[in-house]
Amino acid sequence: MEQLIKNTAAKLLRPDIQFADVRITSTDYEDITFMNGNLRNYSSGIGSPAIGIRVLINGCWGFAGAKELKESKIESLISQAIANAKHGSKFTHNAVQFPANKPTTAEYHHLPKINPFLMDRAEKVDYLQKLATEIAPANKIVYSYVSASFMRQEKHYANSEGSYSHTSFYNTMPAMMVVASDGGPVQSRNWPGDMSAGRGGFELFYEQEFAQNTQRIIKEATDLLSAPTIEEEKADIIIGNSQLALQLHESVGHATEADRIFGMEISYAGKTFVKPEMLRKYQYGSPILNVYSDSTDLRGMGFHPMDDEGVPGRKVDIIKNGVLMDQQTSRHIAHMLGLEPSSNMKASFADDFPLVRMTNLCIAPGKGSLEELIKSTENGYLLDFNKTWSIDDNRNNFQFTTEIGYKIVDGRIVGIVKEPTYFGITKDFWNACDAICGEEEWGYFGTFYCGKGEPGQAMQLSHGVAPARFRNINVSVKM
Repeated sequence: MEQLIKNTAAKLLRPDIQFADVRITSTDYEDITFMNGNLRNYSSGIGSPAIGIRVLINGCWGFAGAKELKESKIESLISQAIANAKHGSKFTHNAVQFPANKPTTAEYHHLPKINPFLMDRAEKVDYLQKLATEIAPANKIVYSYVSASFMRQEKHYANSEGSYSHTSFYNTMPAMMVVASDGGPVQSRNWPGDMSAGRGGFELFYEQEFAQNTQRIIKEATDLLSAPTIEEEKADIIIGNSQLALQLHESVGHATEADRIFGMEISYAGKTFVKPEMLRKYQYGSPILNVYSDSTDLRGMGFHPMDDEGVPGRKVDIIKNGVLMDQQTSRHIAHMLGLEPSSNMKASFADDFPLVRMTNLCIAPGKGSLEELIKSTENGYLLDFNKTWSIDDNRNNFQFTTEIGYKIVDGRIVGIVKEPTYFGITKDFWNACDAICGEEEWGYFGTFYCGKGEPGQAMQLSHGVAPARFRNINVSVKM
């Protein structure tokens, strides 16, 4: 495969091509779903190939991709990519340009603790069946599911500057949920939250303590049926890891993907309130807020030694001491903004066009444990486990509802509330952050389903977070 991709890249060394790259991926996947205690879906695919060829001609990208690697098909893709670039250049107003990079070579191969593709199928299904049986409908539980998604991808990348990388990794997304009803509105509890995906294999089910939390979610879903709602207009809230990862994702992550500044990404609420003149001046959050993009951290799904246009992995400060410092960029957009490329150009599969994507986007930890943070909170709520959310297309005005809130009085949890909702404006919200837990509470939380682009791509990525407190947040949903 190395020889194939290098030979293909060599064919793109032409005087009329300013830059070119080639990527080849081979992807394995397996999805298993139980509903109401019964196996409802089992699907898998091994070695699904894809190739993508990208060329820059007259300041315009041309791209072509396919799911076969025959020599004749590759020749056709080269011709198609070149033709697309030349045709598109007739309508280009702002030519794509960026400085050259020194050629680099990278190799990385990740192995999980428990390889799901080498496990006996019966062993996997039996473990999931036991979880599904534990949370199957009974008493007030009317619906349940357990799911497991496994993915392995091997990638070869080469470009016209002489860079080459060969990588492989395993990602897993485990989940379970119950729904309770007593004839009125239903309540749900999932574990371990929307952001359950991570770099690894079947071991994530053990590390995330699925078996230890089946009875917890059953009890909490049932108790939520008779739980009160929040009565205050405003309250201090502590946001747990899973929910905070989603909050970071939506109101910082997407807002600082710099292609949105220039209108290159409009779908999926695809604009941003961020403007170039805000860099190094805008007080995005409180002075304790530090957010960085780090594709060099092996623990997250966003790790890579080289992104999909040949930029070596980097750690970049996006927000430093609350001030907006940098952006997630491509080589072209970084050049437009006078920044160094952040190594954030990724494609889900080789036959997808690379886009500016989050990798490992993290909030730097502060100090102290969650227990200590709760004790220092006189009155408020601990919120976690997302239920619904919305945000405007500028990533500025948002609303989130979680499944459960834990009421805090005099530094102690005294009960629960159902469907706690909080909302606000991005800048005001992050400037209300007055405490972030320390390393002992910090961890990666990720998703398989970050959508972007047309045609749409689903990216797998991670967020490093620790629980954080936000003061005087609007939590009223009264009409």
